[in-house]
Amino acid sequence: MSLSHFDPLTNLRAFEDAFSRMLSEPQTNRPWSPSVDIYETENELVLKADLPEVDQKDIDVRVENQTLTIAGERKFQAQENGKGYHRIERSYGSFVRSFAVPNTFDTDKIGRHPMAIAASEASHGKTCH
Repeated sequence: MSLSHFDPLTNLRAFEDAFSRMLSEPQTNRPWSPSVDIYETENELVLKADLPEVDQKDIDVRVENQTLTIAGERKFQAQENGKGYHRIERSYGSFVRSFAVPNTFDTDKIGRHPMAIAASEASHGKTCH
């Protein structure tokens, strides 16, 4: 039987190396979620989302059971001039956000730019919190 040298830091060094590589390598499938502001006016509920470089055809808006869902995709477009990126920090790919819509809003009346949901006739003049 031969004796081997035991190094208690071997596993720690392997973990540190893997963790450092994970943080420094570009992440192509990193999830992202656009920032959203939702506010109420006298007649509608307004949703504004930060969607830079997202084509409108890549955005899907649905309302089911008083839940508004906005989904889409920001596509990465590589530069075609032959020069590469030095750093890529913005996230790309698909996103989905869902929000409860108060019953006082008529989800059949949805507009865009910014997205707005009209107040239902029964709630006109009431304030929702």
